[in-house]
Amino acid sequence: MEYNYREIEKKWQEHWKQTKAYQVSNDSSKPKCYVLDMFPYPSGAGLHVGHPLGYIASDIYARYKRLKGFNVLHPMGYDAFGLPAEQYALETGQHPAVTTEQNIKAFREQLDHIGFCFDWDREFRTSDPGYYKWTQWIFLQLFDSWLNRATQKAERISTLTALFEKEGNAANECPGDRTLRFTAAEWKSFDEQRQREILMHYRLAYLAFAEVNWCPALGTVLANDEVVNGVSERGGYPVIKKKMRQWFLRITEYANRLLEGLEQVDYSDALREMQRNWIGKSQGAEIRFDVKDTDQQITVYTTRPDTIFGVDFMVLAPEHDLVNRITTPDQKAAVEKYLDYVQSRSERERLAEVKQITGCFTGAYALNPFNGQPIPVWISEYVLAGYGTGAIMAVPCGDQRDFLFAKHFNIHITNIIGDAFNGQEANPTKDAVLQNSDFLNGMVMKAAMDAAAAKIEEMGIGKRQINYKMRDAGFSRQRYWGEPFPIIYKDGIAYPVAENELPVELPHVEHYKQGEDGEGPLANVTDWVNVAPGIRRETNTMPGYAGSSWYFLRYADPHNTTAFADRKAIDYWNQVDVYVGGAEHAVGHLLYSRMWTKALYDLGYIGFDEPYKKIINQGMIGGSSRLVYRVRGTNTFVSHGLKDQYETDPLHVDVNIVDGTELDTDAFRQWKPDYRDAEFILEDGKYICGALLEKMSKRLFNTVNPKDVVDKYGADTYRMYEMFLGPIEQSKPWETKGIEGVHRFLKKLWRLYVDENKGLIVKDAPATPEELKVLHKTIQKIDGDTSNFSYNTAVSQFMICLNELSSMKCNKRSILEPLLILLCPYAPHVSAELWQLLGNTSSILEAAYPVFEEQYVKESAFTYPIAVNGKTRTEMGFALDADNSAIEQEVLANEVVQRWMEGKALKKVVIVKGRMINVVV
Repeated sequence: MEYNYREIEKKWQEHWKQTKAYQVSNDSSKPKCYVLDMFPYPSGAGLHVGHPLGYIASDIYARYKRLKGFNVLHPMGYDAFGLPAEQYALETGQHPAVTTEQNIKAFREQLDHIGFCFDWDREFRTSDPGYYKWTQWIFLQLFDSWLNRATQKAERISTLTALFEKEGNAANECPGDRTLRFTAAEWKSFDEQRQREILMHYRLAYLAFAEVNWCPALGTVLANDEVVNGVSERGGYPVIKKKMRQWFLRITEYANRLLEGLEQVDYSDALREMQRNWIGKSQGAEIRFDVKDTDQQITVYTTRPDTIFGVDFMVLAPEHDLVNRITTPDQKAAVEKYLDYVQSRSERERLAEVKQITGCFTGAYALNPFNGQPIPVWISEYVLAGYGTGAIMAVPCGDQRDFLFAKHFNIHITNIIGDAFNGQEANPTKDAVLQNSDFLNGMVMKAAMDAAAAKIEEMGIGKRQINYKMRDAGFSRQRYWGEPFPIIYKDGIAYPVAENELPVELPHVEHYKQGEDGEGPLANVTDWVNVAPGIRRETNTMPGYAGSSWYFLRYADPHNTTAFADRKAIDYWNQVDVYVGGAEHAVGHLLYSRMWTKALYDLGYIGFDEPYKKIINQGMIGGSSRLVYRVRGTNTFVSHGLKDQYETDPLHVDVNIVDGTELDTDAFRQWKPDYRDAEFILEDGKYICGALLEKMSKRLFNTVNPKDVVDKYGADTYRMYEMFLGPIEQSKPWETKGIEGVHRFLKKLWRLYVDENKGLIVKDAPATPEELKVLHKTIQKIDGDTSNFSYNTAVSQFMICLNELSSMKCNKRSILEPLLILLCPYAPHVSAELWQLLGNTSSILEAAYPVFEEQYVKESAFTYPIAVNGKTRTEMGFALDADNSAIEQEVLANEVVQRWMEGKALKKVVIVKGRMINVVV
């Protein structure tokens, strides 16, 4: 009876499917454990062997917790909306709904081959109207909410209007327009349009005009990373800046709570730091500068108010509203020319560029509020309108970018830090003693920061301020394949669709061309857009992250048609206990999901304000590429070890026709028509390829389909090998050759239970102390490693255990049965098969996890090194609780000890229990 993994795995996968073995109840007396994978997008390319790494890790943990007595929720679904699906449909000439369905089917087949314990009864996709109805519903809750800074919680807009009617907005600064001030009487005098405009500046989901990258040739808005050097990455068409109406989420209002929440969760230090840096909290002061000979003011935010007397120029973002108002007539042409240049630059390019210094003088001067010194006002691309106030005070002696700008444009540099400034580069120190700084002279800069801020407030020219680098999240896409907004416009004013009219379904279209003036393709569906005379629908769609911001909640109650999920089910499953996924989502999806959770908590829909207790970021499995070397100008390929004797061109070759590094030359000739007549220069009768570690990519021919691996070696081998490659958080290379070692382990394990001729060889005889010691050492190690996600060392321990039990020829049920339970999370199919062969009628999935008992691993004896006058001469074993006098008698009677004592007089016998024995003569 051999280890026929193909039949075994097919049998158990079908059995688990038919019996709904992984179906989970929301009503259980067991403690709960919620294990979640980051929502996958089912691409047309399908999975390669690196993709399931995180899924296998979470699957092992979910199975482990189930065996530990937990009711485990481990669901799977699909992030099916978004730009990749639309682009794939455009490229293949199909509808996104069709390609998405095809991709999901292929994705599911690949997942099923690996034997995951997903509760597929809870599966859903974000493109299903039954799901995105609730995405739209949550959007409406955000639209109907504002963040009360006094309570630091979201509240209904109705509470805000009540405050306005009572006291105006003096106590509630407007986050969308901080200059906005009105009294209760003024609020009541505003018409509906003006009131709704004001409320839009407070809403958590709001509408605003923003600059976007508009490509007229493509008829679409492009993301920053789709623009390179002023042209579209796709096609190389010119891109310009264009103000368009966009939806945003006011995530900046949650900035401080997002920072504080990081102290409540179990994230890696690296992940926490990424979020902190993205949020970018800083403390400083806002200062108002009058513009000379005008009634205008420039407000800047600075973290270094102590440097106020070192300000030698000011810089506005080219998009700043003041630019047109303060530019002098003689500088107007130069400024307009510079603005045309900036129009072609993406935000990413503007921030990244450090060598190229550009700018234009406006002709205007601001006045230093302390001494009236005129300060020239420039515009430059390195200042962005969306950061801070869109204006900076430049201190060249303390900031390198300001220093380079001043040098480039020959602007005077004031030294306020004495010897700390060498004139060759800026010094951002906070420890220098200030000079040329009026009332701050002689103060250390750190102390001067507070003194300057206090003086600014005393003079009424500014205030202390906490700022965040993070900006509000753009929530509009001029695309088709996404959630329609549940918004209609009456006379240009945005109103929510009634909740009983949800979902607003995405209409079917045959073409995805843009609407006029940059609107999305939905603008072309006129009978859908025009609800009634004077009433139009929103034609943008939501971004890909909309559905993934709350999906973990839907898994608790995925088929509910009256709520996004039943509150009782949400309270039961509560937060996700372990969330596994890539670090690339650390500052996008993760921040949005945390914000949505906090908003739903504030509004009373859920009982927690952090979605994920613990996050595991799995590393990437890189592709180990293979290279062949074509002799230049020929169709002859030379083996790696001989390539230096020829002029060659390295070419990537499909790793699936290479065994380790040895090329299958016949398969190579059949691989591509160009190579049909290929000739080979071999070494030792073989063609050896070169190897290169790179990202897995079809372009590099180094992807490996997990189905191919499973077909050849089995799912259990594949699962254990992926874990054996290294720590889950680290990136590592895939090497198909290495998988054979894990496959041999499972075949050897099978032989411990089953003889090919005799069948089952497990007996009910009592286990020896040595066998029990091996088992319990393994229980202790596997239990600890699995709970800590140290899967690679756990697999190593399984191999050590198997070697030790094999050398003992152990075939005792009391040892081998609990070993299967330990192995089940890692290799569930072979474990289930052997468990059944052992005569168990219950499922191994319901077995109790073995309990470690220290008595079996506690050492009862010790082999002592026996020394004579400090030099080890022999070894002797004694019980650890043996009496010292008995040990001394045996040692002195030992022939070797007597020979080395050479008849000399005994001084003493030193016995250190559990360490050593020394005979002193």
